Amino acid sequence: MQVESFRVFRDLVETRSFSRSASLNNITQSAVSQQLRSIELRLRVPLLERTSKQFALTREGQLLYEASRDIIAHYQRFQHQLEEMRNIISGTIRLVAVPSLLKNFPLVKVQVDYRRANEVYESVADGEADVGLVAFPSPRKGLKVETFKKDTLQVICAPGHPLIKKGTIHLSDLANCKIVSLAPDMPTRQGLDRILAGRGLKFQPKMDFDNVETLKHAVEIDAGVAFLPHSAVAAELAAGKLAALPYHGPEIIRPLGVVSRTSRVLSPAVKRFLKALKAPRSSETKEETKA
Repeated sequence: MQVESFRVFRDLVETRSFSRSASLNNITQSAVSQQLRSIELRLRVPLLERTSKQFALTREGQLLYEASRDIIAHYQRFQHQLEEMRNIISGTIRLVAVPSLLKNFPLVKVQVDYRRANEVYESVADGEADVGLVAFPSPRKGLKVETFKKDTLQVICAPGHPLIKKGTIHLSDLANCKIVSLAPDMPTRQGLDRILAGRGLKFQPKMDFDNVETLKHAVEIDAGVAFLPHSAVAAELAAGKLAALPYHGPEIIRPLGVVSRTSRVLSPAVKRFLKALKAPRSSETKEETKA
């Protein structure tokens, strides 16, 4: 049996999906089925319960899965050790949420995909992505979730908004304003609502949006006032397209988290990326902040 066969079987068991295993290994779904049948013929044992309505392994299948997981881990560790001995940081990082690293590691290819927060965790858990970036990170089984940076949520409005003349406002002043916000199921919205509730405040947004970019454009056309991440509006503030309303009281902090899988061997490229991401930086340029 080849290493690829062990990898395909491991992914099939962990994703419980022939199509997802095929996608992860860049082969067709029929090729996954063929490899499964080939392994069963070679070992002369069934690996899946054919009569079960749900995906279920036989005892032999469970044994092969555990062996496959160990074999792939050892093989990847061997490959990565060779790369580190040669001091070559190359390969591909499958990143969910935010692109980075290209400037520091030109031999590394970064595949970026933007998804909702719950899908970021799922993509990393399923092995579709090596690293995920989320706001207001929360612990998940089988995943390593760490806070690597803190952003601030600012009160943002269109230039010329009446509250600008007031100077520094009280957040309670927003009760008389049209508020636009992210959708209630999004972590940034949920985190913001918790923070505001802790300060005795609760706003009822007039409109909800499912991403920061659309919300930002709504504020630009004066559809309402919004709490937006500083990193997302820095360019528009500098260009005068948006305005920030300073307010009394402590800043509203939005923690940013990095998600990786605990059960997988990380490549040198991913290790370096995570190390660079979590490294403390005494000063950040605006470009770094926007990334």
